[in-house]
Amino acid sequence: MSTPHFSTPAAVALLLLAASSAASAATPATYGPELQGFTYPHPIQSFNFSSQGQSLKMAYMDVAPKGAPNGQTAVLLHGKNFCGATWDQTITALSDAGYRVVAPDQIGFCASSKPEHYQYTFQQLAGNTQALLQHIGVTRSVIIGHSTGGMLATRYALMYPQAVSRLVLVNPIGLEDWKALGVPYRTVDQWYERELKLNADSVRSYEKSTYYVNRWKPEYERWVDMLAGLNQGPGHKLVAWNSALIYDMIFTQPVIYEFPQLKMPVTLMIGDADTTAIGSDIAPPDVKARIGHYQVLGKQVVKLIPQGQLVEFPGLGHAPQMEEPAAFHKELLKALVQ
Repeated sequence: MSTPHFSTPAAVALLLLAASSAASAATPATYGPELQGFTYPHPIQSFNFSSQGQSLKMAYMDVAPKGAPNGQTAVLLHGKNFCGATWDQTITALSDAGYRVVAPDQIGFCASSKPEHYQYTFQQLAGNTQALLQHIGVTRSVIIGHSTGGMLATRYALMYPQAVSRLVLVNPIGLEDWKALGVPYRTVDQWYERELKLNADSVRSYEKSTYYVNRWKPEYERWVDMLAGLNQGPGHKLVAWNSALIYDMIFTQPVIYEFPQLKMPVTLMIGDADTTAIGSDIAPPDVKARIGHYQVLGKQVVKLIPQGQLVEFPGLGHAPQMEEPAAFHKELLKALVQ
């Protein structure tokens, strides 16, 4: 049998094209400072407003019900390493069930403005969210917050109880006060230096171990690409700076002490294998051993909430809505009609 030889110009061109394609596939995506270039599952709209003396743009998706409309609106609040887009499957499940669904990107995140200077507080972000909802005619809604969005959802519910029919917290962080438990403080400058080093490999490694209990699915790559591409794009310094300010807000503004003040029905939805705890990477061993135990935290916190209900997903991690969407959405829709 003769050995094939690639000596024709056409064959050489094919080889060069294949090599180029392979190199392109290996090149990480980069996105603009407002996630320009990344495809959202639904059209993005912009809410333009003034805050702290600046003109800002808050991106959001506003999805009409596909099923028979039930007259209710669900507002989805994303986490720190997430965006409105990461609610993709939840938007579909709620829309199919008759909900109008609003999924904003908070200021400092994703497709929204990244101001050079901003005093980040959960009160400020809650106020921004309320202004958006008033702008689009939503006066009362179900608020669903995941991760850091759970802290924001709690603050929103405390500030605007009359606007919240039900609160759903999906693996919220802030179920414990890390600084009170002995986690060292990072300055904003230290957070900034840390965020400048973020890349796809570090994101994937962190999320695999902390979010997905060392189980990885190909569909998670889209969200690694989203976060790493935003942080390594042309606005990477501004993105990292806003991220540092946001981490300082998360660490210094616990909501755990105010859960007893919540006045509406609250559902805690907990993947009980989650180990998320801000600052655990620099915590002393004895402190690290005590924090981030969601199989304990969920049971403890639900007792603090007057109208609290706990739904646990045994063996799931930080994002059960992405890890096991069918099981999660079945329980979510059940909780919303109780």
